[in-house]
Amino acid sequence: MYEPPPSRDDLPSRIGRAMLFGAWIVAIALLVMLFNSLFERQENPNPNPLMTQGADGAKQVILERNRAGHFVASGTINGVPVRFLVDTGATNVALSLPLARRLELPMRPGGMSMTANGLVKTWSTRLDQVTLGGLTLHHVRASVLPNMPGKDVLLGMSYLRHLELIQRGNILILRPHDSG
Repeated sequence: MYEPPPSRDDLPSRIGRAMLFGAWIVAIALLVMLFNSLFERQENPNPNPLMTQGADGAKQVILERNRAGHFVASGTINGVPVRFLVDTGATNVALSLPLARRLELPMRPGGMSMTANGLVKTWSTRLDQVTLGGLTLHHVRASVLPNMPGKDVLLGMSYLRHLELIQRGNILILRPHDSG
C-alpha cells in the first residue's frame, strides 16, 4: 500500500520546523551571551576583585591589566555597582553627571579642571563610601564632570593616596598603608 509523503501543511511537519527554528534561536542567543562575556572580560579582567593576604601577611587587592593596558575593576560607590578605571593622574575620583544624579549626590560648584579633553567646568561632592575589592574608604572627595564620556569612574588620588600601589608587570597590587 502506497502512502503519499507528508505535505508541508501536516501538523507534525510544522511542529518540527518550529522546534528547529527555536533551537537555532536559542543557539544564537547562547553564542551572543558567550561572546559578550568574553569581550567584557577582556575590557574588565577584574569583575570581582577580592581582598587577599600577601606572603608578608598584608591585606591586598590584586588587579590585572586589561587588553588596552589599563587597570579596570568593578567596585561600588555608596553601595551602587560601578566600574573603576585606576587613574593616578586624576586628583579626585571623577564621575559623570548622569551617575552623580543616579547616586543622588549633593553637588556644589567645583570650578574648572584641566582634563585630557581640555579645561572643563566641574562640580564637587563627597562619596560616603568607595569600595574596591574590600578596600573601603569613607568621605572620599570626588569631581563630577558634566561632559565625561563613557561609563567608567576614574579612581583618582583622593582614594588611591590612602593605598600603597605596587606594579609588577601586568599586575597592580593595592594595599592599605597601615597593613604592613
